[in-house]
Amino acid sequence: MRSSRSTTMSITLAALKALLRIALLLTLFTAPLAAMIQSNSALAETARGTVFLDTNNNRLKDPNERGLSGVRVSDGVRFSTTDDSGNYQLEIAAEAIIFVIKPSGYKTPVSPHNLPQFYYIHQPKGSPEGLRYTGIAPTGELPERIDFPLIAQDEPSVFEAILFADTQPQTEVELDYIREDVVSELIGSNAAFGMTMGDVGFDDLSILPRLNAIIGQIGVPWYNVPGNHELNLKAESDRYSLETFKRIYGPAYYSFNVGGAHFVVLDNIEYKGNGESDPGDVRGAGGYIANFGKAQLNWLKADLDEVPNDTLVFITMHSPLATALDDGPGVTTQDRRDLFKLLSGRTNLYSVAGHTHTTEHIYFDKEDGFRGPGTFHHHILTAVSGSWWSGPFDDRGIPTTWQRDGTPNGYHVLEVDGNKAALRFKAASQPADFQMNIMFDVHHNALRPDAMRDFRHGELFDGRMSIAQVPAAGVLVNLFDGGPTSTVSFQINGGPSLPMQLTKRRDPEVNELFARNADSKKSWVQAIPSTHLFEADLPDDLPAGVHTLSVEATDEFGKVHHAHAVLEITGQ
Repeated sequence: MRSSRSTTMSITLAALKALLRIALLLTLFTAPLAAMIQSNSALAETARGTVFLDTNNNRLKDPNERGLSGVRVSDGVRFSTTDDSGNYQLEIAAEAIIFVIKPSGYKTPVSPHNLPQFYYIHQPKGSPEGLRYTGIAPTGELPERIDFPLIAQDEPSVFEAILFADTQPQTEVELDYIREDVVSELIGSNAAFGMTMGDVGFDDLSILPRLNAIIGQIGVPWYNVPGNHELNLKAESDRYSLETFKRIYGPAYYSFNVGGAHFVVLDNIEYKGNGESDPGDVRGAGGYIANFGKAQLNWLKADLDEVPNDTLVFITMHSPLATALDDGPGVTTQDRRDLFKLLSGRTNLYSVAGHTHTTEHIYFDKEDGFRGPGTFHHHILTAVSGSWWSGPFDDRGIPTTWQRDGTPNGYHVLEVDGNKAALRFKAASQPADFQMNIMFDVHHNALRPDAMRDFRHGELFDGRMSIAQVPAAGVLVNLFDGGPTSTVSFQINGGPSLPMQLTKRRDPEVNELFARNADSKKSWVQAIPSTHLFEADLPDDLPAGVHTLSVEATDEFGKVHHAHAVLEITGQ
């Protein structure tokens, strides 16, 4: 009897211990799960509202204003499409920017400075403390409704847009340069919109409101892409590095439609944080790399899944996908192959960037990870600020600021015709047909800075040489927006057309400009090899006398440009 009771008690105790172990394991497993579920439940909210036709432009949905169906709304992660009544609902996280993807045939309201108002910021606690520049104020609880007004407008499939890159004013005075050198000539433009490809400012984010007021005078809706100089350098990581940008411009990446074309703005500046060790020293303060990241590319895939394959998809970013000049992680986009996989199969693609203060055309193919059809055209746009507003002052008191690849500062105009895109370059404050610079290369060893003292500025490349110098002389043409498929030829006195070859070397005139004006240029500015410089030998049998040299150039878009120079050959 005792033995039986003892055995029974042992079994019971063993079973009880086993049950306790199971209970403990269940507690250890389910407690975090329950906390996770509770946390996710707290994080997950549903944004609701209506996208509506704002017939009286008051930005409020009045009873007689109808909702618009089939319009997409996103938070940068998920998408919702409005129903027949224009209503949407979208699951969002605790912090989100909810935005409408503008459909063709409509416009969004704009701010007094023509910044499109297409988003709502939901950040209940606001930006974290400790940022140098003002971030987002606490928004409080999610409103019951977030409505998006749209205004009907005619949007033909043939239109133009103004494209800036790197306006980048470092001081208040450089804002004056932007106003006088670029903005003034664009006022009254009939462009559908404008956009700046990042480096809107230059670390001092307090000057952005004044810059917006100046650019807003052009009179068209103006979108902005985040660049590395829009970072709030006091941020501890990439997550909160664009709080000031978001407060002023909205989401860091988004899309919209115009005239049947689909435009995508991407953020490819990934800040490493670590605080600001020295004002403006972003690389020393943790640095950044050019990278999209999986979350953004996942969003882009979902965005493009609803865009027909034959639609023109125009992609904008700050840092280039690649460049012929520098392949460092802070310059070229590290996960570009993931983008190429996502875009492969689309027939009408174009992409633009800034960042390098050079002008380049790059074509990606299967070797680069783009599987076609054809090649993927990537265009690095000329900087509005040129060489960061460097160089001697002209008669207006504005720096000459030619780029380090020999391109004058300026901007581009996008020309859209259905699903085709082309761009034209416009040098700031110059005639529209100023598309190239002709130089004569005679004094080869005099290109060294230490020999320039014996020549007046410009003498080394002007159109005067002795007949003894002709056999060693050449002609150089910098086709400002040229590239690998451009062609350039020249004629002398209407004679036969002589081809010129694309070469990779420094533009000698801009090299001289920087060498002679070290006191008026930014310290880091140096001439670098150009990707659009063409050269050829002059015929050895050119006689003494005065000759006309005529250049014909065909650019990357098939547009033909002409320029002329006078060549004087002396008898000695």
